[in-house]
Amino acid sequence: MKLVGIVGSNAEHSYNRLLLQYIASQYSHLFDLEILEIRDLPLFSQDEDQTNSVAIQNLTRKIMQAEGVIIATPEHNHTIPAGLKSAIEWLSFKVHPFENKPVLIVGASYYDQGTSRAQLHLRQILDSPGVNAVVMPGNEFLLGSVTEAFDELGNLKSAGTQQFLGSVLEKFSHFIQIISVLETPEYQMPPEDLHATGQIETTVANVEMAADDWLEQAAEQVGAVTANTYVQLDRGLLTVDQLNWFLNSMPLELTYADSNNQFLYYNHNAEAEDMLAKRQPGQVGNPLANCHPPKAYKNVEWVIQQLRSGNQDRIRVHVPNHGPNQFVVHNYQAIHDEAGNYAGINEYILDLQPWIDWYLQQTGYQLLTAEGTPISNEQPATPVDGVSGASTKAPTTSAVNTDAVSGASEKPAKVAVAAGATTTAAPPKIDGVSGASEKG
Repeated sequence: MKLVGIVGSNAEHSYNRLLLQYIASQYSHLFDLEILEIRDLPLFSQDEDQTNSVAIQNLTRKIMQAEGVIIATPEHNHTIPAGLKSAIEWLSFKVHPFENKPVLIVGASYYDQGTSRAQLHLRQILDSPGVNAVVMPGNEFLLGSVTEAFDELGNLKSAGTQQFLGSVLEKFSHFIQIISVLETPEYQMPPEDLHATGQIETTVANVEMAADDWLEQAAEQVGAVTANTYVQLDRGLLTVDQLNWFLNSMPLELTYADSNNQFLYYNHNAEAEDMLAKRQPGQVGNPLANCHPPKAYKNVEWVIQQLRSGNQDRIRVHVPNHGPNQFVVHNYQAIHDEAGNYAGINEYILDLQPWIDWYLQQTGYQLLTAEGTPISNEQPATPVDGVSGASTKAPTTSAVNTDAVSGASEKPAKVAVAAGATTTAAPPKIDGVSGASEKG
């Protein structure tokens, strides 16, 4: 069972953080608890919408993916800290990850009564429209006199306190299971800004994204290094020239679009007319909306939101309209930074035909249909699109056929087997981004 614990304090030293750390270490047999912080979140302001900022999107995604949430709150002036209230404001403004999410409230305080008034107030907040969390009733865990409650190893000293906390957490795990069997509405993520009108930390400002010479303008503005200048990578030291040679030598087409939906890079391993997905130099820097026909926007948005939400880490789409002698696959891989935040899409496209031909020659195997007959090279010419190709039909997000890896396909996967044998991978069905519905 995957849970997240939210530290309700933005202080460097917090006993509520220590309490969550204790829960994570001592009750791992009940659940896996990931501890999340609120100290990097901006102060809520409806006039300065930062819903799409990295910090808020990451917190939203983590809560959406969790089966339950434990909030550890201090008590400030008979209520919860301002930082925690601001965080909940963001998480009930345009995103609603708490919707129908089981929540347990705990708290630690310097005083004997614990955080009773703060917890009561937090219950009311979590029950409000736009939040709509399912807070576990009763079973209040109020840790008072907290400066004396932990030993030097961060463990609770009192055996009675340990026993009571354990019973509360066991009940919460059962509570989550009960809530999980109830039908919950489908969560709807905010629409993707395919025109990239916002900005992230790495956005080059004051350069028109659609400019044909965006690369040259942006490089000059940021002082980008070129040629024989060395770049220190996390596992290597290469010059810019070497990086280009290395990436251009890849036997596949690489594309990078950042989390702001801006198309920033493709490797130049072939001229546009010879590419599987034809790129033009002037497309670099463009928002993704400029790289697709409007009829493909729904497909593009679906792929991005699957990856952004963490519902899938990789999507594979077979594109059979390249001709009978090519098995072209578009792969969309979610990119994350070192903190696990969504950082964009790595799209890599390759023709599997040469690899398959080589493998069959080496092994003597043969491609067969599910009925055991040899597979013809004739492929149906059905246009398909993900993030970078055109499409005439948008996917149905409630039931998209996928292959065994999680990419989209319309037929059972055909696999290489020894002559005389047959193997068919029946595609499961997946829905779109699931969770709680946007409300309030």
